[in-house]
Amino acid sequence: PLAEKLEGAHEEYALKHPWLRESPVKPKAVVRDMYTAAMTFAEYVAHLKIQRSEGLLLRYVTDAYRALRQTVPEGFRNDELDDIIAWLGEMTRLVDSSLLDEWAQLSALTGMEVETEDVPPPPSRPVTGNERAFRVLVRNAMWRRVQLMSDDDVTTLASMDGGGPMTRQAWDDALGDYWDEHDDLYVDADARGPQFFEVEKKDRIWLVRQIIDDPEGNHDWAVHARVDLDASDEAAELVIQTLSFARHD
Repeated sequence: PLAEKLEGAHEEYALKHPWLRESPVKPKAVVRDMYTAAMTFAEYVAHLKIQRSEGLLLRYVTDAYRALRQTVPEGFRNDELDDIIAWLGEMTRLVDSSLLDEWAQLSALTGMEVETEDVPPPPSRPVTGNERAFRVLVRNAMWRRVQLMSDDDVTTLASMDGGGPMTRQAWDDALGDYWDEHDDLYVDADARGPQFFEVEKKDRIWLVRQIIDDPEGNHDWAVHARVDLDASDEAAELVIQTLSFARHD
């Protein structure tokens, strides 16, 4: 994606730094695709059917995280990019915490001659320890549900909340009611905007709401879910349960 634009920018920069031409730009869409699809690492591995090569994906995602964190100047960042960086870091840490924590520890020792094996790993932190990154995990989980709703994939939706109130039949009924009122359910960049995502914090429980962007702009339907922070820390992954999909006032 954006190959022509990226190559042009690289060439312009190389006019003053000619040695860069020895390392041409190689555009890839892996991280972009993962974020757009709102998939976890495990879901993306299963989606691509690369279980035997997931280490390569992990290395690539880790490299993308390092590049964004280390090379993008603060003045060129915005909230969306900061969220993506936080999400990449947390996703990589959850998959292989030793890899990322070790690198972070070494980065803090800039200028010191320290071998990797001599650096003790830092204390592990809970998945909710980085609130910004955890919030992105929650937003992605809610957005994944919206994408599946747009496809009427009630089977997968129900499987994401095993034992909860949103059974396959409950999803089917709720989506049927929605389609009776609206002809479409938007899943574009605007529909994913922060204005459609709300969090109510109650101690160690988050009640979250993902508002649906409908063609009429009524925004009168929403997915409601419950996030258990203590359970998430214990499981070392997001623990979220959909409570309902219904019209709201």
